[in-house]
Amino acid sequence: MNNGAYPKIIQGGMGVAVSDWRLANAVSRLGQLGVVSGTALDQIMARRLQDGDHGGHIRRALDHFPFPTMAERVWRSYFIPGGKQERDAYKLMPMHAQDSPRELKELCIVANFVEVFLAAEGHDHPVGINFLEKIQIPHLPSLYGAMLAGVEYVLMGAGIPLKVPGAIDRLARHEPASYPLVVSGVLPGEDFSITFTPRDFMECDLPPLRRPKFLAIIASNTLATTMVRKANGKVDGFVIEGPRAGGHNAPPRGKVELNDSGEPVYGLRDHVDLAKIRELGLPFWLAGEYGSAEKLQEALACGAAGVQVGTAFAFCEESGLRGDYKQGLIEKAIAGEARVFTDPLASPTGFPFKVAQLEGTLSEQSVYEARPRICDLGYLREAYRTAEGKVDFRCSGEPLSLYLAKGGKSEDSAGRKCLCNSLVANIGQAQVRNGKHVEQGLITSGDDLVNIPRFLPEGGRSYSAADVIGKLLGAPQAG
Repeated sequence: MNNGAYPKIIQGGMGVAVSDWRLANAVSRLGQLGVVSGTALDQIMARRLQDGDHGGHIRRALDHFPFPTMAERVWRSYFIPGGKQERDAYKLMPMHAQDSPRELKELCIVANFVEVFLAAEGHDHPVGINFLEKIQIPHLPSLYGAMLAGVEYVLMGAGIPLKVPGAIDRLARHEPASYPLVVSGVLPGEDFSITFTPRDFMECDLPPLRRPKFLAIIASNTLATTMVRKANGKVDGFVIEGPRAGGHNAPPRGKVELNDSGEPVYGLRDHVDLAKIRELGLPFWLAGEYGSAEKLQEALACGAAGVQVGTAFAFCEESGLRGDYKQGLIEKAIAGEARVFTDPLASPTGFPFKVAQLEGTLSEQSVYEARPRICDLGYLREAYRTAEGKVDFRCSGEPLSLYLAKGGKSEDSAGRKCLCNSLVANIGQAQVRNGKHVEQGLITSGDDLVNIPRFLPEGGRSYSAADVIGKLLGAPQAG
């Protein structure tokens, strides 16, 4: 394995459009792997269009989309010249279902194309896209849209993405692809797969697409071995995320215990044996507090191709995080007051979710309690089998009466937060309800938040992606 053929730094695919095309473009221009977040890109692009497409970037990308009639349908459906009024609500789109409406599939194709196109514009370095396996329904049209734009890496975690490599192979040939939908209460022999046929959407013949490299994001040796042995196509490498990385963390193995602060306790069973990873013969990157030159060198010495860094990039000038949230947490880090809480309850998925503590966000109990329980985006809903043998969806963050009526348990709803709406609010696209209630954010960050002042220029209060890369590639400092 020639580590020199791979980037030493992968920029994490963070949040909902925190890792947007601007950040990925900046990182890739500097010779490392810029990665866009693929989470909810359909929603994000629809809201950018309703905000008036500042700078005309979406329009410019759509002019390169290979299916112009589809592009115009999306444009006409959502674009508001000059942008919507500040207190107007964003248009509600239908939620994803086992057989989503065609308009939603088209929006996924177009939005993923646009994000990757803009990330790759103006340079000839690779870009990647990151998906959460748990958000299964949009995978196939989203992957196809990203591949139409020439994405070179697909990264996926928060689940077991065994069927992604094969889907990528089929989509590259414009062939029908399927993806298994995890459904609670399914009976033996029942199949609730999702299917996608590219030729139902193509307006012209195209040559085969470039097959991107597939990197599985894992947190255990067992999952790495399973991916190599059982995936339905080629796995090109791994990102190994420890429990100190931001976003969703893999739950501790074995019985979950909480520390005095109420956070999950991780033990020896949760550490990955890198010697066994090396035996698999695939490149790997280490993630979770690897945002320093010393940790990069340590990773390389362990045989890694490099590191994935999220937190440092999440707070740089090019990231999509709202300016006031970004600056508030930078100031806390400078003052030595930054704190990240690994919340075992916040996510409707049941996975621990890392939350940066910041006044005015859902990290404050009073702000959380003041928010009405609403589920109208639905990306993290759980699919379940109804008594009639159909697929329906429930969310532990929706109104309790609805959740219970769908077979949910009251204890599973305690402390759950609406990550979908709050993560969109993090980037300045908060939904407005009844002209007055504005959704508040919930900022996720890795434990490395306390160390981001290392990237600040002397006397500065902000830093760039170039500052991060320069520090990471610099000579390790003693001490």
